[in-house]
Amino acid sequence: MGPSFQIKSRLRSFKYAFRGIGIMVRSQHNAWIHALATLLVVGAGLWFRLARADWLWLILAIMAVWTAEALNTACELLADATSPGFHPLVGKAKDVAAGAVLIAALGAVAIGLFVFVPRLVAWFGR
Repeated sequence: MGPSFQIKSRLRSFKYAFRGIGIMVRSQHNAWIHALATLLVVGAGLWFRLARADWLWLILAIMAVWTAEALNTACELLADATSPGFHPLVGKAKDVAAGAVLIAALGAVAIGLFVFVPRLVAWFGR
C-alpha cells in the first residue's frame, strides 16, 4: 500500500504543477503565442459580453490548447533527456506531440470563429 493521504502532500503537488506551468511559459515561445491569444479572446469575450454558453466553449478551447502545449513540452523535455542526440523515433514523437498542439489550436480557432464571427458581422454592420 502506498503512502497515506496528506493535505500537505496535496498542496505540495499544486506547487509542482504551478512550477511546471512556469517552466512551460518561460521556455516555450509557442506558449507566449497561446498566452497572447488567450488574452485577446478573453478581452473580446468581455467586450462582446458573451453569454455563459459561449464562455464555456471558449474556456474548453483555451484549456485544450494549453493542455496540449503542456503535454508537448513535457514530451520534448523527456525526449531530450533520454536521447540528447538526434534519434529518428524521438523526432517522430516530437512531431506527433506538436501535431496534437496544432489540432487543439485549429479546434480553438474554429470555436472562436463560431463564437465571434456573428458578433463581428453584427458590430461592423451597424
